[in-house]
Amino acid sequence: MSPQTLFWIVPAASLVALAFAAKFYCGMKKADEGTDRMKEIAGYVREGAMAYLKQQYKIVTLIFIILAIVFAVMAFYNLQNKIVPVAFLTGGFFSGLAGFIGMKTATYASGRVAQACRDEEDGLNKGLQLAFRSGAVLGLTVVGFGLLDISAWYLILDNTGLIEAEGVSKLVEITTIMLTFGMGASLQALFARVGGGIYTKAADVGADLVGKTEYHFNEDDPRNPATIADNVGDNVGDVAGMGADLYESYAGSILASAALGAAATAVAGGSYDEGLKLVMAPMIIGAIGTILSVLGIFTVRTKQGATQSMLMAALNKGINFSGVLIALAAAGVLYTLGIQNWLGLWGSIVIGLLVGILIGKVTEYYTSFEYKPVKFIAENATTGPATVIISGIGVGMISTCWPVIFIVLGTIGAYICAAGAFSADSMSMGLYGIGIAAVGMLSTLGLTLATDAYGPISDNAGGNAEMSNLGESVRSRTDALDALGNTTAATGKGFAIGSAALTALALLASYIEEIKIAAARVGEFSLNCFSDTLNAHQLNIAGQTKDVMDLTIADFMQLFEVNLMNPKVLLGIFIGAMLSFLFCGLTMNAVGRAAKSMVEEVRRQLSDKDVFEGKKKADYARCVGISTQGAQREMIVPSMIAVIVPIATGLIMGVPGVFGLLAGGLAGGFVLAIFMANSGGAWDNAKKYIETGDAPFCGKHTAIHDASVVGDTVGDPFKDTSGPSLNILIKLMSMVSIVTAGLNVAFSLL
Repeated sequence: MSPQTLFWIVPAASLVALAFAAKFYCGMKKADEGTDRMKEIAGYVREGAMAYLKQQYKIVTLIFIILAIVFAVMAFYNLQNKIVPVAFLTGGFFSGLAGFIGMKTATYASGRVAQACRDEEDGLNKGLQLAFRSGAVLGLTVVGFGLLDISAWYLILDNTGLIEAEGVSKLVEITTIMLTFGMGASLQALFARVGGGIYTKAADVGADLVGKTEYHFNEDDPRNPATIADNVGDNVGDVAGMGADLYESYAGSILASAALGAAATAVAGGSYDEGLKLVMAPMIIGAIGTILSVLGIFTVRTKQGATQSMLMAALNKGINFSGVLIALAAAGVLYTLGIQNWLGLWGSIVIGLLVGILIGKVTEYYTSFEYKPVKFIAENATTGPATVIISGIGVGMISTCWPVIFIVLGTIGAYICAAGAFSADSMSMGLYGIGIAAVGMLSTLGLTLATDAYGPISDNAGGNAEMSNLGESVRSRTDALDALGNTTAATGKGFAIGSAALTALALLASYIEEIKIAAARVGEFSLNCFSDTLNAHQLNIAGQTKDVMDLTIADFMQLFEVNLMNPKVLLGIFIGAMLSFLFCGLTMNAVGRAAKSMVEEVRRQLSDKDVFEGKKKADYARCVGISTQGAQREMIVPSMIAVIVPIATGLIMGVPGVFGLLAGGLAGGFVLAIFMANSGGAWDNAKKYIETGDAPFCGKHTAIHDASVVGDTVGDPFKDTSGPSLNILIKLMSMVSIVTAGLNVAFSLL
């Protein structure tokens, strides 16, 4: 079967995903909303979430318009393709839309999940299925819009005459242009993650520090003024933010792999048909993975009285089911396409799947209270908050070991499977193997993202149950779902960070391909406007004259002096590694400032005896306003650093400096992100473990519990603001570098 025929699976799969997302959304809306009080609480959360997102999108839209104008100017001066500004805007639009739909679904679902848990016979299973399928709306919307955007742009660029090149060169240009819409998705994702993370953790820290440690309230006590803001934050951070985040990971991995496939064909002197097969493969595999994810969603169910391990097994059943099927289907796709090394590339895909699963398992081990690390942190609460924090930091640092090892081994394995060996001649194909391994890891994203979105939905369901006074039996079921949600959220963050590492590696290689095109384009520009001697189409490499598009990666390294002996590369590595810490420092302090205002407001309101005794309703709107203003004010500087620094580095140190920047950012950001996400998740579940009462030192409203709450609040910005934002940071820097490659080349060659 021809690649052109198989390609139509991609738009078809996008429509299937969106259709099932609509089906699950409608099914959720038909579920019972519960009592009038439950409807009221859900309404507060929904109103606050929509108001926040509306304000955020106003700011982000203005920034997008400014950047689109900048890119249009660059396109006018031939520093990039003229379609880039439009592609940039569509990427941001679909990323934001996916997050918005997921968040809207979550705000409608949480109260209904609480109502489902009121069923004494099958409440746990009903609550699990409703929360999970509501989370699947986000997962399927993300992959549906991603595949729709990718397939639409491919058809537009391939059939409208916008690309003048022919043969393999046309494939190279199409795929590198398509990469640029990933910058729009990445930038939107970073704003969503940073802004949402600041919002939710300011509210969470304020609610916990005052409500739990000073007044010994239960979680989500309606007297606590910050409870609604806390629940709103779960939606804008962990649903809208995560959706936008993984949208750009998903699209980025497919587009980077397609670009590397076209480049590998060009370097090897292959035909158009051979290149088309490599370009289509990641798109088709992503499409089939989407369809199989839908099947996996229907396998998730449990029984009343299930333990945490049983609940986790219920979710893992769906993930494993889809994972096995996509592994088999990928082999069929590659074989049907007639790719020469189909078996080796299939090995790369399987490795990507395995690495994703293994990182998830490691994250589960270090963040679930079924295992020793979290229990160890909980035991340290017997000696106060200082030992809780010390042990949590230690656990988080140790937890970075295995994910890094798995990524290293997986990258080596994917490279060798695709290329056969490490050599300069096979490097392009090896990098394609790394890219398609990232596609394999993300191929079941529709399902894995559902498990992540499930977390904040079940958390909000518990809040609704508490504020609506549904009783201990209902709260015990929502607590069971919530505790599982903490683990799935941590696992989802680990998965997102792991996929970001492989995607960023593929994007780093894609940057090289964009540099080639930019060099040819800038060469023409320079010849016409500045001199009559420079012609970047014909370059002297080791005494041989070569066309820029025929350069191997080794040629590229020699041309731009990208090696560790070049101080510009080393300086770029330092800047990249530093940038991860600077970014985390800025976002952590942003949470701290907003949380301080929240703490002061909660204390002020609870000093009113009538509010404290529940005779007077707390002013929830004021706390929502504090979080909203803090997030909007604080998200701009950290997010814009990711745009400004790569451009400035390229202008000052050229291509070698940018290459070092991306390498340093990837290495430092990946490890730091794993540490922060796992530390935060472990602190959170250590607190949950103490609250279960399953050990002699456990119990709420004790000094031990207070110590664990302090650890939890320290971990809040770790796991929900700075940590998950880092994986977007390292990809966004790559995307910015790709889009502004023309500036880098112009500076380096002129």
